[in-house]
Amino acid sequence: METLVVDHPLVAHKLTTLRDVRTDSPTFRRLTDELVTLLAYEATRDVRVTDVTIRTPLVETTGTQLTRPTPLVVPILRAGLGMLDGMTRLLPTAEVGFLGMARDEDTLQPATYADRLPQDLSGRQCYVLDPMLATGGTLAAALKLLVDRGADHITAICLLAAPEGLVAVEQKLSETLAPDHGATLRVVTAAVDERLDENGFILPGLGDAGDRLYGCA
Repeated sequence: METLVVDHPLVAHKLTTLRDVRTDSPTFRRLTDELVTLLAYEATRDVRVTDVTIRTPLVETTGTQLTRPTPLVVPILRAGLGMLDGMTRLLPTAEVGFLGMARDEDTLQPATYADRLPQDLSGRQCYVLDPMLATGGTLAAALKLLVDRGADHITAICLLAAPEGLVAVEQKLSETLAPDHGATLRVVTAAVDERLDENGFILPGLGDAGDRLYGCA
């Protein structure tokens, strides 16, 4: 599994404001939207395209268009919804599926409560939206589900990641996926933070992304 930390001044600037406890929910939502668009720009460098012939007002020329089937964007509810507009701004023709997963704060294990995804994802590129890669359980479960349904190229876009979470995702997938699954797995994030605290929250982090996006626990 590859990890890409997007090193860009605007990414760092927007992330700093997201971290600030004084940032209110409307500002947090707007900055999340902007930051995801920047991350998505890097995350889609490997999006599949094909040549197409078009005519300009002057001549015929060759251009580029997305291949079919189009990419599938998968926000993990609820906090992933706050990343959806920023992603589809760059991929307006992408399909969107929804995956509801919640972390039990006692066991820190994920539980799936909603699945609105195609059953057959053979040959599909998927972009998973999950703001916080903390313990890694939720993301690992989501990636496994997509691979099991045939997705062969999956990129997770996260605002923040913890080192323990990245290790856990890679370890869980190596234990649960067949060695010959053939899928390319990647995480794109604005930063890899220091560590997790005893409650499984990222430090220094930015708090609970869902609560800060929507203003309620």
